[in-house]
Amino acid sequence: MSQSVPAVTHRTVHANGIDIHLAEAGDGPLVLLLHGFPELWYSWRRQLPALADAGYHAVAPDLRGYGRTTAPPAVEDYAMIQMTADVTDVIDVLGHDHAVVAGHDWGANIAWACAQLHPGRITAVAALSVPFQPRPPEPPLRMLGQMAGEHLNWALYFQEPGLAEAELEHDVARTLRLMFYGLSGDAPEDLAPRLLGGLPAGSRLLDPIPEPRQLPAWLADDDLGYYAAEFGRTGFTGALNRYRNLDRDWADLGRLSGAAITQPALFVGGGRDTATRFIDRTPMEQAVAQLRTVVIPGCGHWIQQERPDEVTGELLTFLQQNIP
Repeated sequence: MSQSVPAVTHRTVHANGIDIHLAEAGDGPLVLLLHGFPELWYSWRRQLPALADAGYHAVAPDLRGYGRTTAPPAVEDYAMIQMTADVTDVIDVLGHDHAVVAGHDWGANIAWACAQLHPGRITAVAALSVPFQPRPPEPPLRMLGQMAGEHLNWALYFQEPGLAEAELEHDVARTLRLMFYGLSGDAPEDLAPRLLGGLPAGSRLLDPIPEPRQLPAWLADDDLGYYAAEFGRTGFTGALNRYRNLDRDWADLGRLSGAAITQPALFVGGGRDTATRFIDRTPMEQAVAQLRTVVIPGCGHWIQQERPDEVTGELLTFLQQNIP
């Protein structure tokens, strides 16, 4: 008789003044799984039952502004201090004193910030795709503008309310299909670097991405359909508002300048992910004393979806070594 897969259940909790949708499975030490852009709790669909089966209380929220979680109206409601407060309040609501926080993409940045801001609540941190980056010496938008020069920069393109929304919401299923394909390990190797730094200023974001002949093997029609239905209902403003707080975060979190990560930490990157290929990991290695780094060859940006078994295995090994 085969062993049953732990069920993933759903509920909504009130935390930090908003309603937060949670997908969860299992009992035991709490592991929070934070998604990135443009994703949902659903990006952790393969990890939730596996972590539960190993004896953990695995919980993947829709971040504020996404999916079935409240999308507050003001841009400043998406500042990092609010994102991290969501995490600590969810820990409280779930009846835990502390948690391991694992994040992908923007979720990784939130996980790193939680480890710095709330060291007593975060026992360990796992970051997928985005390494720890110290606070820059000047406001990020100024630096990005200088670096971008005459080229399109995604973060800068996302700044003007309504501009990116008009493109991304015109055909939501196409938007997500192209973004998931274009930044994956299935796309031509030179495509992601060109999209993130090689397009001329004034370009539209999606037009240079070729339509895939078929979806990547890791993304079924039903998977894309779930994302498209949710973003078709909510739009992208809540998700994009996270990018619109880069300079506000820089001002709010000045006290973190030079702060180290003292907890055990895991970084897992894809060998074909631009964040892994082109972001200098030396500052992370200097700031994170207890660090394990894993790079998965051939994998793109959507790491826990593209290589679910490998990512789950790394997470379980990390948890077993560091969580009593």
